[in-house]
Amino acid sequence: MRYLALIAFVVATVGFGYLTLGMPRYFGLFFLISVAFLGMGLHDFFQREHALLRNYPLLAHFRWMIEAIRPEIRQYLLESDTEAAPFSREHRSQVYQRAKNVNDADPFGTEHNVYAEGHEWLVHSIAAKTPSETPPRVRIGGPQCTQPYEASTLNISAMSFGSLSANAIRALNLGAARGGFAHDTGEGSVSRHHKEFGGDLIWEIGSGYFGCRRADGGFDRDQYVQVANDDQVKMIEIKLSQGAKPGHGGVLPGSKVTPEIAEARGIEIGQTCVSPPSHSAFSTPIELMEFIADLREGANGKPVGFKLCVGHGWQFMSLAKAMLKTGITPDFIVVDGAEGGTGAAPLELADHVGTPLREGLIWVHNTLVGAGLRDRVRIGASGKITSGFKMAANMALGADWCNSARGFMFAVGCVQSESCHTDRCPTGVATQNKWRQRAVVVPDKGERVYNFHRRTVAAMQEVVATVGLDHPGQLRPEHLCRRTTDSEIHTADQVYRFLGTGELLTRLGDGRYEQAWLKAQAHSFLPAI
Repeated sequence: MRYLALIAFVVATVGFGYLTLGMPRYFGLFFLISVAFLGMGLHDFFQREHALLRNYPLLAHFRWMIEAIRPEIRQYLLESDTEAAPFSREHRSQVYQRAKNVNDADPFGTEHNVYAEGHEWLVHSIAAKTPSETPPRVRIGGPQCTQPYEASTLNISAMSFGSLSANAIRALNLGAARGGFAHDTGEGSVSRHHKEFGGDLIWEIGSGYFGCRRADGGFDRDQYVQVANDDQVKMIEIKLSQGAKPGHGGVLPGSKVTPEIAEARGIEIGQTCVSPPSHSAFSTPIELMEFIADLREGANGKPVGFKLCVGHGWQFMSLAKAMLKTGITPDFIVVDGAEGGTGAAPLELADHVGTPLREGLIWVHNTLVGAGLRDRVRIGASGKITSGFKMAANMALGADWCNSARGFMFAVGCVQSESCHTDRCPTGVATQNKWRQRAVVVPDKGERVYNFHRRTVAAMQEVVATVGLDHPGQLRPEHLCRRTTDSEIHTADQVYRFLGTGELLTRLGDGRYEQAWLKAQAHSFLPAI
Protein backbone atom coordinates (compact mmCIF):
# COMPACT_ATOMS: atom_id res chain seq x y z
CA MET A 1 0.00 0.00 0.00
CA ARG A 2 2.89 2.40 0.71
CA TYR A 3 4.07 2.17 -2.88
CA LEU A 4 0.64 1.95 -4.47
CA ALA A 5 0.82 5.38 -6.11
CA LEU A 6 4.35 4.75 -7.40
CA ILE A 7 3.34 1.38 -8.85
CA ALA A 8 0.24 2.94 -10.43
CA PHE A 9 2.34 5.49 -12.30
CA VAL A 10 4.82 2.81 -13.40
CA VAL A 11 1.91 0.95 -14.95
CA ALA A 12 0.43 4.16 -16.38
CA THR A 13 3.73 5.20 -17.91
CA VAL A 14 4.23 1.82 -19.59
CA GLY A 15 0.62 1.72 -20.75
CA PHE A 16 0.48 5.23 -22.15
CA GLY A 17 3.93 4.75 -23.68
CA TYR A 18 2.68 1.74 -25.58
CA LEU A 19 -0.52 3.50 -26.68
CA THR A 20 1.46 6.57 -27.76
CA LEU A 21 3.30 4.46 -30.33
CA GLY A 22 0.03 3.77 -32.11
CA MET A 23 -2.05 6.89 -31.35
CA PRO A 24 0.31 9.72 -30.23
CA ARG A 25 -2.32 12.38 -30.92
CA TYR A 26 -4.51 11.17 -28.08
CA PHE A 27 -2.12 9.65 -25.53
CA GLY A 28 1.11 11.66 -25.81
CA LEU A 29 0.01 14.21 -23.22
CA PHE A 30 -1.05 11.49 -20.76
CA PHE A 31 2.30 9.76 -21.27
CA LEU A 32 4.21 12.98 -20.43
CA ILE A 33 2.12 13.56 -17.32
CA SER A 34 2.65 10.00 -16.08
CA VAL A 35 6.41 10.28 -16.73
CA ALA A 36 6.53 13.46 -14.66
CA PHE A 37 4.73 11.84 -11.73
CA LEU A 38 6.85 8.71 -12.02
CA GLY A 39 9.99 10.83 -11.93
CA MET A 40 8.72 12.57 -8.83
CA GLY A 41 7.91 9.25 -7.19
CA LEU A 42 11.34 7.77 -7.95
CA HIS A 43 12.97 10.92 -6.56
CA ASP A 44 10.90 10.55 -3.39
CA PHE A 45 11.90 6.89 -3.08
CA PHE A 46 15.65 7.50 -3.34
CA GLN A 47 16.00 10.90 -1.58
CA ARG A 48 17.35 10.96 1.99
CA GLU A 49 15.93 14.17 3.44
CA HIS A 50 12.26 13.34 4.16
CA ALA A 51 11.39 10.05 5.83
CA LEU A 52 7.70 10.25 4.89
CA LEU A 53 8.46 10.73 1.20
CA ARG A 54 10.94 7.84 1.28
CA ASN A 55 8.34 5.50 2.78
CA TYR A 56 5.30 6.92 0.96
CA PRO A 57 6.50 8.19 -2.42
CA LEU A 58 3.97 10.53 -4.07
CA LEU A 59 1.32 9.85 -1.41
CA ALA A 60 3.16 11.91 1.24
CA HIS A 61 2.87 15.03 -0.91
CA PHE A 62 -0.83 15.13 -0.09
CA ARG A 63 0.11 15.59 3.57
CA TRP A 64 2.15 18.72 2.76
CA MET A 65 -0.65 20.04 0.55
CA ILE A 66 -3.30 19.59 3.22
CA GLU A 67 -0.99 21.02 5.91
CA ALA A 68 -0.35 24.08 3.72
CA ILE A 69 -4.06 24.94 3.56
CA ARG A 70 -4.86 23.83 7.12
CA PRO A 71 -5.26 27.41 8.48
CA GLU A 72 -7.67 28.29 5.67
CA ILE A 73 -9.68 25.09 6.19
CA ARG A 74 -10.02 25.85 9.91
CA GLN A 75 -10.79 29.53 9.40
CA TYR A 76 -13.38 29.15 6.66
CA LEU A 77 -14.95 25.77 7.40
CA LEU A 78 -14.36 24.57 10.95
CA GLU A 79 -13.95 27.51 13.35
CA SER A 80 -16.93 28.67 15.37
CA ASP A 81 -17.85 32.36 15.24
CA THR A 82 -16.53 32.94 18.76
CA GLU A 83 -13.32 30.89 18.57
CA ALA A 84 -10.32 33.23 18.68
CA ALA A 85 -7.26 32.30 16.66
CA PRO A 86 -6.07 35.02 17.25
CA PHE A 87 -9.22 36.98 16.27
CA SER A 88 -12.57 35.23 16.11
CA ARG A 89 -14.73 35.33 13.00
CA GLU A 90 -17.22 37.35 15.03
CA HIS A 91 -14.70 40.12 15.69
CA ARG A 92 -13.29 40.07 12.16
CA SER A 93 -16.78 40.23 10.67
CA GLN A 94 -17.66 43.16 12.90
CA VAL A 95 -14.63 45.09 11.62
CA TYR A 96 -15.38 44.23 7.98
CA GLN A 97 -19.03 45.28 8.32
CA ARG A 98 -18.17 48.58 9.95
CA ALA A 99 -15.41 49.26 7.45
CA LYS A 100 -17.81 48.62 4.57
CA ASN A 101 -20.44 50.76 6.32
CA VAL A 102 -23.05 47.99 6.27
CA ASN A 103 -25.39 46.73 8.99
CA ASP A 104 -23.42 45.09 11.82
CA ALA A 105 -26.39 44.28 14.08
CA ASP A 106 -26.38 40.76 15.54
CA PRO A 107 -29.76 38.96 15.46
CA PHE A 108 -31.27 36.38 17.81
CA GLY A 109 -29.14 37.08 20.88
CA THR A 110 -25.55 36.58 21.91
CA GLU A 111 -23.55 33.49 21.00
CA HIS A 112 -21.40 33.92 24.11
CA ASN A 113 -21.98 31.83 27.22
CA VAL A 114 -22.84 34.55 29.72
CA TYR A 115 -22.50 32.05 32.57
CA ALA A 116 -18.94 31.03 31.66
CA GLU A 117 -16.11 31.97 34.01
CA GLY A 118 -14.39 35.11 32.74
CA HIS A 119 -17.43 36.56 30.94
CA GLU A 120 -17.42 40.36 31.25
CA TRP A 121 -19.89 43.17 30.81
CA LEU A 122 -20.39 46.84 31.66
CA VAL A 123 -23.16 47.67 34.10
CA HIS A 124 -25.83 49.83 32.52
CA SER A 125 -27.76 52.57 34.29
CA ILE A 126 -31.49 53.01 34.72
CA ALA A 127 -30.70 56.67 34.04
CA ALA A 128 -28.94 55.94 30.72
CA LYS A 129 -28.09 58.89 28.50
CA THR A 130 -28.31 59.70 24.81
CA PRO A 131 -24.89 59.23 23.16
CA SER A 132 -23.13 62.44 22.20
CA GLU A 133 -22.93 63.05 18.47
CA THR A 134 -19.49 64.65 18.93
CA PRO A 135 -16.64 62.12 19.13
CA PRO A 136 -14.74 62.54 22.42
CA ARG A 137 -11.16 63.85 22.38
CA VAL A 138 -8.30 63.45 24.84
CA ARG A 139 -5.80 66.24 25.46
CA ILE A 140 -2.27 64.84 25.57
CA GLY A 141 0.38 67.12 27.01
CA GLY A 142 1.67 67.57 30.54
CA PRO A 143 2.85 70.73 32.27
CA GLN A 144 6.13 70.73 30.33
CA CYS A 145 4.40 70.45 26.94
CA THR A 146 3.63 73.66 25.02
CA GLN A 147 1.94 72.05 21.98
CA PRO A 148 -0.61 69.59 23.42
CA TYR A 149 -2.45 67.29 21.03
CA GLU A 150 -6.19 66.74 21.03
CA ALA A 151 -6.29 63.03 20.23
CA SER A 152 -9.11 60.73 19.24
CA THR A 153 -10.01 57.97 21.69
CA LEU A 154 -9.05 55.42 18.98
CA ASN A 155 -5.90 55.70 16.87
CA ILE A 156 -3.83 53.54 14.54
CA SER A 157 -1.18 51.63 16.48
CA ALA A 158 2.46 51.36 15.40
CA MET A 159 3.00 49.58 12.07
CA SER A 160 6.03 50.44 9.94
CA PHE A 161 6.33 50.97 6.24
CA GLY A 162 8.32 47.89 5.34
CA SER A 163 6.17 45.67 7.49
CA LEU A 164 3.10 47.02 5.70
CA SER A 165 2.98 47.82 2.02
CA ALA A 166 3.12 51.33 0.64
CA ASN A 167 -0.54 51.17 -0.40
CA ALA A 168 -1.61 49.96 3.05
CA ILE A 169 0.24 52.86 4.70
CA ARG A 170 -1.32 55.31 2.25
CA ALA A 171 -4.81 53.93 2.89
CA LEU A 172 -4.35 54.11 6.66
CA ASN A 173 -3.18 57.71 6.49
CA LEU A 174 -5.96 58.68 4.11
CA GLY A 175 -8.50 57.30 6.59
CA ALA A 176 -6.77 59.05 9.49
CA ALA A 177 -6.77 62.35 7.62
CA ARG A 178 -10.46 62.11 6.85
CA GLY A 179 -11.45 60.93 10.34
CA GLY A 180 -9.21 63.25 12.36
CA PHE A 181 -7.32 60.56 14.26
CA ALA A 182 -3.63 59.71 14.59
CA HIS A 183 -1.50 57.28 12.63
CA ASP A 184 1.53 55.83 14.47
CA THR A 185 4.44 55.36 12.06
CA GLY A 186 6.00 52.37 13.79
CA GLU A 187 9.76 52.34 14.28
CA GLY A 188 10.37 52.42 10.51
CA SER A 189 10.01 56.22 10.72
CA VAL A 190 8.11 58.71 8.56
CA SER A 191 7.99 57.68 4.92
CA ARG A 192 6.71 59.55 1.88
CA HIS A 193 3.62 57.34 2.04
CA HIS A 194 2.79 58.58 5.56
CA LYS A 195 2.84 62.15 4.27
CA GLU A 196 0.88 61.87 1.05
CA PHE A 197 -2.56 62.63 2.52
CA GLY A 198 -1.55 64.76 5.52
CA GLY A 199 -3.01 62.64 8.33
CA ASP A 200 -1.77 63.28 11.88
CA LEU A 201 1.33 61.23 12.74
CA ILE A 202 2.80 59.83 15.93
CA TRP A 203 6.49 59.33 15.16
CA GLU A 204 7.78 56.21 16.88
CA ILE A 205 11.52 56.09 17.59
CA GLY A 206 12.94 52.64 18.30
CA SER A 207 16.40 51.47 19.26
CA GLY A 208 17.47 51.62 15.60
CA TYR A 209 16.76 55.39 15.57
CA PHE A 210 15.38 55.23 12.03
CA GLY A 211 14.85 58.69 10.65
CA CYS A 212 17.28 60.15 13.21
CA ARG A 213 20.17 57.71 12.89
CA ARG A 214 23.91 58.29 12.67
CA ALA A 215 26.06 56.10 10.44
CA ASP A 216 27.15 54.09 13.50
CA GLY A 217 23.53 53.44 14.52
CA GLY A 218 23.38 56.04 17.30
CA PHE A 219 20.89 58.87 17.80
CA ASP A 220 21.30 61.93 15.54
CA ARG A 221 19.67 64.95 17.17
CA ASP A 222 19.93 67.23 14.13
CA GLN A 223 18.00 64.76 11.98
CA TYR A 224 15.53 64.31 14.81
CA VAL A 225 14.80 68.04 15.06
CA GLN A 226 14.17 68.25 11.32
CA VAL A 227 11.60 65.42 11.30
CA ALA A 228 10.00 66.22 14.68
CA ASN A 229 9.16 69.77 13.62
CA ASP A 230 7.20 68.66 10.58
CA ASP A 231 3.67 70.01 11.02
CA GLN A 232 2.20 66.57 10.35
CA VAL A 233 4.07 65.02 13.32
CA LYS A 234 1.91 65.64 16.38
CA MET A 235 3.63 63.45 19.01
CA ILE A 236 6.90 61.55 19.47
CA GLU A 237 6.90 58.06 20.98
CA ILE A 238 10.00 56.23 22.22
CA LYS A 239 9.60 52.49 21.77
CA LEU A 240 11.09 50.70 24.78
CA SER A 241 9.48 47.35 23.92
CA GLN A 242 6.56 45.91 22.00
CA GLY A 243 4.00 43.31 22.91
CA ALA A 244 4.77 40.88 20.08
CA LYS A 245 8.40 40.37 21.10
CA PRO A 246 9.37 42.37 24.21
CA GLY A 247 13.08 42.62 24.90
CA HIS A 248 13.93 41.50 21.37
CA GLY A 249 15.75 43.50 18.72
CA GLY A 250 15.54 42.94 15.01
CA VAL A 251 17.50 42.58 11.79
CA LEU A 252 16.36 44.06 8.50
CA PRO A 253 18.20 42.10 5.77
CA GLY A 254 19.87 44.19 3.09
CA SER A 255 17.80 42.45 0.42
CA LYS A 256 14.69 44.09 1.89
CA VAL A 257 16.13 47.60 2.08
CA THR A 258 14.58 49.14 -1.02
CA PRO A 259 15.24 52.76 -2.05
CA GLU A 260 11.91 53.83 -0.45
CA ILE A 261 12.65 52.04 2.84
CA ALA A 262 16.22 53.37 2.87
CA GLU A 263 14.90 56.91 2.35
CA ALA A 264 12.44 56.63 5.26
CA ARG A 265 14.85 55.00 7.68
CA GLY A 266 17.96 56.96 6.82
CA ILE A 267 20.07 53.93 5.92
CA GLU A 268 21.94 52.73 2.84
CA ILE A 269 20.11 50.88 0.08
CA GLY A 270 20.77 47.16 0.33
CA GLN A 271 22.50 47.48 3.72
CA THR A 272 21.57 45.04 6.48
CA CYS A 273 20.38 47.03 9.47
CA VAL A 274 20.27 45.96 13.12
CA SER A 275 17.90 47.25 15.80
CA PRO A 276 19.44 46.28 19.17
CA PRO A 277 17.29 45.02 22.07
CA SER A 278 17.81 48.23 24.05
CA HIS A 279 18.55 51.90 23.43
CA SER A 280 22.02 53.45 23.27
CA ALA A 281 20.82 57.02 23.96
CA PHE A 282 20.15 56.22 27.63
CA SER A 283 20.96 53.45 30.09
CA THR A 284 19.24 54.48 33.34
CA PRO A 285 15.74 55.69 34.29
CA ILE A 286 17.05 59.21 34.96
CA GLU A 287 18.81 59.29 31.58
CA LEU A 288 15.53 58.27 29.90
CA MET A 289 13.74 61.21 31.55
CA GLU A 290 16.51 63.53 30.42
CA PHE A 291 16.23 62.09 26.89
CA ILE A 292 12.47 62.77 26.95
CA ALA A 293 13.09 66.38 27.99
CA ASP A 294 15.66 66.79 25.21
CA LEU A 295 13.28 65.35 22.60
CA ARG A 296 10.49 67.64 23.79
CA GLU A 297 12.78 70.66 23.52
CA GLY A 298 13.93 69.59 20.05
CA ALA A 299 10.28 69.25 18.96
CA ASN A 300 9.42 72.75 20.29
CA GLY A 301 7.18 71.44 23.05
CA LYS A 302 5.26 68.69 21.26
CA PRO A 303 4.13 65.77 23.45
CA VAL A 304 6.80 63.13 24.00
CA GLY A 305 6.20 59.77 25.64
CA PHE A 306 7.12 56.12 25.42
CA LYS A 307 5.61 52.75 24.62
CA LEU A 308 6.37 49.52 26.47
CA CYS A 309 5.15 46.06 27.22
CA VAL A 310 5.46 45.77 31.00
CA GLY A 311 8.04 43.29 32.28
CA HIS A 312 9.41 43.59 35.81
CA GLY A 313 6.93 45.76 37.68
CA TRP A 314 9.67 47.35 39.75
CA GLN A 315 11.48 48.43 36.58
CA PHE A 316 8.51 50.52 35.55
CA MET A 317 8.42 51.89 39.09
CA SER A 318 12.05 52.93 38.64
CA LEU A 319 10.82 55.18 35.85
CA ALA A 320 8.25 56.71 38.20
CA LYS A 321 10.99 57.32 40.80
CA ALA A 322 13.09 58.98 38.08
CA MET A 323 10.14 61.24 37.26
CA LEU A 324 9.89 62.26 40.90
CA LYS A 325 13.63 62.81 41.23
CA THR A 326 14.12 64.85 38.05
CA GLY A 327 10.74 66.56 37.90
CA ILE A 328 10.56 65.45 34.25
CA THR A 329 7.50 63.49 33.16
CA PRO A 330 6.52 62.00 29.82
CA ASP A 331 3.36 63.41 28.34
CA PHE A 332 2.00 59.93 27.67
CA ILE A 333 2.72 56.24 28.07
CA VAL A 334 1.36 53.59 25.69
CA VAL A 335 0.98 50.16 27.28
CA ASP A 336 1.33 47.40 24.71
CA GLY A 337 -0.06 44.02 25.72
CA ALA A 338 1.72 40.74 25.09
CA GLU A 339 -1.32 39.67 23.04
CA GLY A 340 -0.50 42.42 20.52
CA GLY A 341 1.63 42.21 17.43
CA THR A 342 1.16 42.48 13.67
CA GLY A 343 4.45 40.99 12.53
CA ALA A 344 6.40 37.81 13.05
CA ALA A 345 8.05 36.91 16.35
CA PRO A 346 9.74 33.85 17.86
CA LEU A 347 7.03 31.59 19.27
CA GLU A 348 8.58 31.59 22.75
CA LEU A 349 8.41 35.39 22.91
CA ALA A 350 4.96 35.67 21.37
CA ASP A 351 3.46 33.07 23.71
CA HIS A 352 5.41 33.33 26.94
CA VAL A 353 7.21 36.69 27.33
CA GLY A 354 5.61 39.97 28.29
CA THR A 355 2.66 41.04 30.43
CA PRO A 356 -0.84 40.95 28.90
CA LEU A 357 -2.44 44.33 28.32
CA ARG A 358 -4.88 44.33 31.20
CA GLU A 359 -2.33 43.53 33.91
CA GLY A 360 0.24 45.89 32.37
CA LEU A 361 -2.28 48.71 32.07
CA ILE A 362 -3.39 48.38 35.69
CA TRP A 363 0.22 48.26 36.88
CA VAL A 364 1.17 51.43 35.00
CA HIS A 365 -2.00 53.25 36.08
CA ASN A 366 -1.56 52.21 39.73
CA THR A 367 2.11 53.18 39.81
CA LEU A 368 1.39 56.66 38.48
CA VAL A 369 -1.55 57.11 40.84
CA GLY A 370 0.41 55.77 43.81
CA ALA A 371 3.33 58.08 43.01
CA GLY A 372 1.05 61.11 42.63
CA LEU A 373 1.88 61.49 38.93
CA ARG A 374 -1.26 60.32 37.17
CA ASP A 375 -2.64 63.79 36.46
CA ARG A 376 0.54 64.66 34.51
CA VAL A 377 0.64 61.59 32.24
CA ARG A 378 -1.92 60.20 29.79
CA ILE A 379 -2.11 56.44 29.17
CA GLY A 380 -2.86 54.69 25.90
CA ALA A 381 -3.77 50.99 25.66
CA SER A 382 -2.90 48.69 22.76
CA GLY A 383 -3.64 44.98 22.35
CA LYS A 384 -6.47 43.24 20.43
CA ILE A 385 -8.83 46.22 20.63
CA THR A 386 -11.36 46.13 17.80
CA SER A 387 -14.70 47.00 19.43
CA GLY A 388 -16.39 49.73 21.42
CA PHE A 389 -16.70 47.40 24.41
CA LYS A 390 -12.97 46.64 24.41
CA MET A 391 -12.27 50.36 24.29
CA ALA A 392 -14.61 51.09 27.20
CA ALA A 393 -13.31 48.17 29.28
CA ASN A 394 -9.70 49.35 28.98
CA MET A 395 -10.70 52.90 29.81
CA ALA A 396 -12.49 51.64 32.91
CA LEU A 397 -9.20 50.07 34.00
CA GLY A 398 -7.11 53.21 33.56
CA ALA A 399 -6.56 54.02 29.88
CA ASP A 400 -7.27 57.46 28.46
CA TRP A 401 -7.37 56.28 24.85
CA CYS A 402 -6.86 53.11 22.80
CA ASN A 403 -4.77 52.10 19.80
CA SER A 404 -5.54 49.33 17.33
CA ALA A 405 -3.19 47.75 14.79
CA ARG A 406 -4.81 44.56 13.53
CA GLY A 407 -8.27 46.12 13.61
CA PHE A 408 -7.16 48.71 11.06
CA MET A 409 -5.36 45.99 9.09
CA PHE A 410 -8.69 44.17 8.80
CA ALA A 411 -10.28 47.42 7.64
CA VAL A 412 -7.66 47.70 4.88
CA GLY A 413 -8.40 44.13 3.78
CA CYS A 414 -6.35 41.71 5.91
CA VAL A 415 -7.99 38.26 6.10
CA GLN A 416 -5.80 36.87 8.92
CA SER A 417 -3.91 34.50 6.64
CA GLU A 418 -0.95 34.80 9.07
CA SER A 419 1.54 35.12 6.23
CA CYS A 420 2.83 38.60 7.17
CA HIS A 421 6.45 37.40 7.38
CA THR A 422 6.51 35.58 4.03
CA ASP A 423 6.09 38.57 1.67
CA ARG A 424 3.17 36.63 0.16
CA CYS A 425 0.26 38.42 1.84
CA PRO A 426 -2.79 37.42 -0.22
CA THR A 427 -4.43 40.84 0.08
CA GLY A 428 -1.34 43.03 -0.42
CA VAL A 429 -1.47 44.56 3.06
CA ALA A 430 1.75 43.14 4.54
CA THR A 431 4.08 42.73 1.57
CA GLN A 432 6.55 44.73 -0.48
CA ASN A 433 5.70 42.78 -3.63
CA LYS A 434 4.47 45.40 -6.12
CA TRP A 435 2.06 43.04 -7.87
CA ARG A 436 0.48 41.89 -4.61
CA GLN A 437 0.10 45.31 -3.02
CA ARG A 438 -1.69 46.70 -6.08
CA ALA A 439 -4.72 44.82 -4.70
CA VAL A 440 -4.99 47.54 -2.04
CA VAL A 441 -6.97 50.26 -3.83
CA VAL A 442 -6.11 53.28 -1.72
CA PRO A 443 -9.24 55.47 -2.08
CA ASP A 444 -11.54 52.51 -1.36
CA LYS A 445 -9.51 51.18 1.58
CA GLY A 446 -8.97 54.65 3.02
CA GLU A 447 -12.74 55.06 3.13
CA ARG A 448 -13.02 51.74 4.97
CA VAL A 449 -10.41 52.83 7.53
CA TYR A 450 -12.44 56.00 8.12
CA ASN A 451 -15.69 54.03 8.46
CA PHE A 452 -14.24 51.50 10.89
CA HIS A 453 -12.90 54.23 13.14
CA ARG A 454 -16.05 56.33 13.02
CA ARG A 455 -18.44 53.49 13.76
CA THR A 456 -16.27 51.88 16.46
CA VAL A 457 -15.92 55.17 18.35
CA ALA A 458 -19.69 55.68 17.98
CA ALA A 459 -20.27 52.17 19.41
CA MET A 460 -18.02 53.03 22.36
CA GLN A 461 -20.03 56.21 22.94
CA GLU A 462 -23.23 54.17 22.98
CA VAL A 463 -21.74 51.84 25.59
CA VAL A 464 -20.64 54.79 27.74
CA ALA A 465 -24.10 56.36 27.48
CA THR A 466 -25.79 53.14 28.63
CA VAL A 467 -23.64 53.29 31.77
CA GLY A 468 -25.11 56.76 32.39
CA LEU A 469 -21.95 58.73 31.60
CA ASP A 470 -21.14 61.59 29.24
CA HIS A 471 -17.48 60.83 28.46
CA PRO A 472 -15.37 57.63 28.48
CA GLY A 473 -12.96 59.39 30.83
CA GLN A 474 -15.62 58.98 33.54
CA LEU A 475 -15.50 55.17 33.38
CA ARG A 476 -14.20 53.51 36.54
CA PRO A 477 -13.34 49.92 37.56
CA GLU A 478 -16.68 49.51 39.32
CA HIS A 479 -18.43 49.82 35.95
CA LEU A 480 -16.81 46.61 34.63
CA CYS A 481 -18.13 43.25 35.87
CA ARG A 482 -16.63 39.78 35.56
CA ARG A 483 -18.04 36.36 36.35
CA THR A 484 -15.32 34.76 38.47
CA THR A 485 -17.11 31.46 39.15
CA ASP A 486 -20.43 29.88 38.20
CA SER A 487 -22.10 31.64 41.12
CA GLU A 488 -19.93 34.73 41.81
CA ILE A 489 -19.67 38.11 40.09
CA HIS A 490 -17.18 40.82 40.96
CA THR A 491 -16.53 44.32 39.67
CA ALA A 492 -13.00 45.12 38.49
CA ASP A 493 -12.19 47.08 41.65
CA GLN A 494 -12.93 43.88 43.61
CA VAL A 495 -10.89 41.68 41.25
CA TYR A 496 -7.88 44.00 41.12
CA ARG A 497 -6.33 46.28 43.71
CA PHE A 498 -6.39 49.98 42.81
CA LEU A 499 -4.14 52.39 44.70
CA GLY A 500 -5.06 55.78 46.06
CA THR A 501 -3.32 58.99 45.04
CA GLY A 502 0.17 59.16 46.57
CA GLU A 503 -0.28 55.84 48.39
CA LEU A 504 3.18 54.55 47.42
CA LEU A 505 4.76 57.66 48.93
CA THR A 506 3.01 57.51 52.28
CA ARG A 507 2.22 53.89 53.02
CA LEU A 508 4.60 51.01 53.64
CA GLY A 509 3.35 47.44 53.55
CA ASP A 510 4.04 43.97 52.30
CA GLY A 511 1.79 44.07 49.23
CA ARG A 512 3.22 43.45 45.77
CA TYR A 513 3.12 47.15 44.89
CA GLU A 514 4.91 48.17 48.08
CA GLN A 515 7.56 45.47 47.69
CA ALA A 516 8.16 46.39 44.06
CA TRP A 517 8.42 50.07 45.02
CA LEU A 518 11.20 49.20 47.47
CA LYS A 519 13.12 47.41 44.71
CA ALA A 520 12.91 50.33 42.27
CA GLN A 521 15.67 52.93 42.05
CA ALA A 522 15.82 56.03 39.88
CA HIS A 523 19.47 55.70 38.88
CA SER A 524 19.42 52.08 37.70
CA PHE A 525 17.22 49.45 36.06
CA LEU A 526 18.66 46.91 38.51
CA PRO A 527 16.74 46.11 41.71
CA ALA A 528 17.80 47.93 44.88
CA ILE A 529 17.22 44.87 47.09
